Amino acid sequence: MHSFYIEPPVDGEALLPAEEAKHALKVLRLGLGDEVCAMDGAGSRWRGEIAEISGGAVRVRLLEPLPANEAPARVTVYEGLPKADKLDFIAQKLTELGAAALVPVKMERCVVKLDGKDGAKRRERLEKIAREAAKQCRRGLAPEIAEPLSWRQALARMAAHDLLLIPWEDAEGTRLKDVHRALPEARDIGIVIGPEGGMSEEEVRALADIGGRTVTLGPRILRTETAAVVSAALAMQLWGDM
Repeated sequence: MHSFYIEPPVDGEALLPAEEAKHALKVLRLGLGDEVCAMDGAGSRWRGEIAEISGGAVRVRLLEPLPANEAPARVTVYEGLPKADKLDFIAQKLTELGAAALVPVKMERCVVKLDGKDGAKRRERLEKIAREAAKQCRRGLAPEIAEPLSWRQALARMAAHDLLLIPWEDAEGTRLKDVHRALPEARDIGIVIGPEGGMSEEEVRALADIGGRTVTLGPRILRTETAAVVSAALAMQLWGDM
């Protein structure tokens, strides 16, 4: 069953947006009566069927609601701006895992600088990647993609979480499962990932000052994009629904 975003439903039916309709008809060769997963992009999903095709427009009849599939824990990943297209990969995989938000952060050792129009353009690209990934994995809601924040701005947002985790290459002893054992009921979780050069000790101290907990991901150093995905997966396994 293929997944499609829909326009706002009216009387139990909904139109596919033009791009979605074109994909359904020209690429997937779907026809009348074919079943689809219809998603409104705001968290609701339905089992539906193609009820009408007219002049390239596709109308879907919504047969029954599908269960919500958002995780019980809201996981936000703060990613130190990485090089090249690593943010694309991170946005895609975090969407599949069920993360609630991706927040790029300008950290001390970041080489990439995204400001103004460049930052807005990158955010638009990441939102498109997240939206497509949500459709592919039949997730009802794509994660929030924030514009790049300064370190000061990010600290203010990080301080609001129930739990703030800091996977850090110099951390020793404490693992995510140890934190979960102490705080199993956490439901709003922030995870801070350093860029290629890692976080500075000053940044880690600043995070500790707002209640952040450093954790180790093991004896091997992970790339920034690997650390982001692994940390989110472990958090979803411990606090979420994996």
